Amino acid sequence: MTVRVDDQSSESGNYEYVTARVRSRRAALFDDDDYRKLVRMEPGGIARFMEESEYETEMNALGARHSGVNLVEYALNRNLAKHFEDLLRWSEGRLYDYIARYLRKFDVWNVKTVIRGLYVDADTSEIEDDLIRAGEFSERLLDRLVNAGSIEEVVDLLSDTIFGDDLAAAYQDYEDTAVLVPLENAVDRAFYEVLLAGLPNQRAADSATGLYVSFLTAEIDFRNLRNALRLARSGADIEPSEYYIEGGRLFDESTIRQLAGNTDQLVQRVRESPYGDDLDEALDTLEEAESLIEFEHALDAALLEYSDRLSNRYPLSVCPVLSYILAKEREVDNIRAIARGREAGLDSDEIEQELVIL
Repeated sequence: MTVRVDDQSSESGNYEYVTARVRSRRAALFDDDDYRKLVRMEPGGIARFMEESEYETEMNALGARHSGVNLVEYALNRNLAKHFEDLLRWSEGRLYDYIARYLRKFDVWNVKTVIRGLYVDADTSEIEDDLIRAGEFSERLLDRLVNAGSIEEVVDLLSDTIFGDDLAAAYQDYEDTAVLVPLENAVDRAFYEVLLAGLPNQRAADSATGLYVSFLTAEIDFRNLRNALRLARSGADIEPSEYYIEGGRLFDESTIRQLAGNTDQLVQRVRESPYGDDLDEALDTLEEAESLIEFEHALDAALLEYSDRLSNRYPLSVCPVLSYILAKEREVDNIRAIARGREAGLDSDEIEQELVIL
């Protein structure tokens, strides 16, 4: 994806045009009934279902070279990149800048995908299949990352990117603990530092910039919560505050240090926060099932619902666009989880546990 630089610093942007286009795209997304149909299909049936959906173009274009789950995977990734390229193509002014910054999250995804693949000694083809080519990384850099022989080589390859300094600093912790938490947290922190660079701390709540920052603040809070729980569950001797992401309102460094080792206190802190109502169901899931994966899915659903509420309150803003990006990601992740689950022989109930359902 090629991203142009837009130096406009005003609140300008063609919000009305872009949000209208986004509403149309949002209406075409799969709904929960579609997911319930898909979990009962075999991989071939899933592919046929997608051929009759919004994914028709990608399925037909790739059908001669791929089949089954591989066809579904490639079609999902190509479709996702196409839609996000459209967002950039439609947008102007400050709106373009907001979207371009946020879409760097797929560089984050790709870095984590490569690191995780090397960590579990996955095949190069498996790692490449999981890449989402919707960020700013060039095809050449992505190819070099996929073919890297070690995590240390990946860190070296990324030295000139926004992740370079944070990854280099975290690599020693990774070597000392043999867990990926330091590296993954470092990638997140670098992304959000760049994302928030130049944005005001004090902002009008209903301004374009204010809404953008409000959304990012919530996402950072949810990310810090997720990371704190991962650290607590990892058992690794890692200083939590070293991987704290600035920009949220729920935690500071000292709070993260205190709560990362005590899940009960952490949950109580969130219940008493402005997000308490939004995350009530997610917190119940964490306490009852003690499943971090289920909790993370619930966090994803809560963030999407929060972004939807912002979109409804401020329909001519960046919020509907960000909400659509999250919803499109959710669709792709859910379809991928269904296809892989069916291929692995999981039953419907097991697959549904892997989905983010609102």
